[in-house]
Amino acid sequence: MPYIGNAVSKASQTRRFDVTGSTSATHTLSWVAPNEQSLIVTINGVKQHEDAYSVSGTTLTLTSALVAADKLEVVGIIDVGTTDTPAQDSVNLDQLATTGTASSSTFLRGDMAWTAVSDTSGLASMQVFTSSGTWTKPSGVSKIKVYVTGGGGGAMNQTTMTTSSGGGGGTAIKLIDVSSISSETITIGSGGLGVETATPSSDGGTSSFGSHCSATGGQCGTQASAPSGMTTYSGGEGGIGSSGNINLKGQGGMRTGNENVYISGGDSFWGGGGRAALEGGTSTDGSHGGGGGCAYSNSYPAGDGGEGIIVIEEYK
Repeated sequence: MPYIGNAVSKASQTRRFDVTGSTSATHTLSWVAPNEQSLIVTINGVKQHEDAYSVSGTTLTLTSALVAADKLEVVGIIDVGTTDTPAQDSVNLDQLATTGTASSSTFLRGDMAWTAVSDTSGLASMQVFTSSGTWTKPSGVSKIKVYVTGGGGGAMNQTTMTTSSGGGGGTAIKLIDVSSISSETITIGSGGLGVETATPSSDGGTSSFGSHCSATGGQCGTQASAPSGMTTYSGGEGGIGSSGNINLKGQGGMRTGNENVYISGGDSFWGGGGRAALEGGTSTDGSHGGGGGCAYSNSYPAGDGGEGIIVIEEYK
């Protein structure tokens, strides 16, 4: 019976040619013969050896010419050495030589083995850095998405009704192909210090992921000269991301100009601006790049800016 790789025998695959009364050595067949082995040649019922004839296309040439009384018979097998192509959608699993078990959760590999699907692509892991160090690529990871946020600015409390909060750190977000990268330097920007004296508070530091992208810290709350010799205070400017696919600016800090007004620090991408102090309380520090909060008077402590942060999503 037929099976894949074996041609199905058909009547149309054999041909017959008869000649009587010829005195020629050359005869034209009604088909193209692939080679001498595809023919059975008989003269007067005697099978001829392959050396007794040759074939080229449709031309059969005998080594000796026939005489008029000879009867030449040629039987040919065409399509020698070819394989029939099964019709589309005609092959079933039981015709395949496979190993394993076919099911909705397996696939057929190139070695004809049914194998369970094990797709490990996509998000594989995540690393979070709140202090400087070194990122090391886990095995199998080819791409990463980094979120780089600078430190928050410190707040400044000075005199009644003249205080200002720190700005939030900026953020850079970037997708990086790490196929040829094994490790990278992590730099985390520090949070700015809050003060309750005439000494200015400090800006948040810059965070960076190697040379790929970085984000500046939020500026501190400041005291500045105003017209007519008056003193005014300004909330810290938010930091900004650089070289990312997306570069975000941190929220700016604010100043208070009225008694009993309490100002929270500016948020970063992660939120986290420090809470302002209630009267008699303590302002809180920012977190994850948030600016420090402040009160309306130097009678209450000013908040520090939050340390920067770098979050790395790792993809296989």
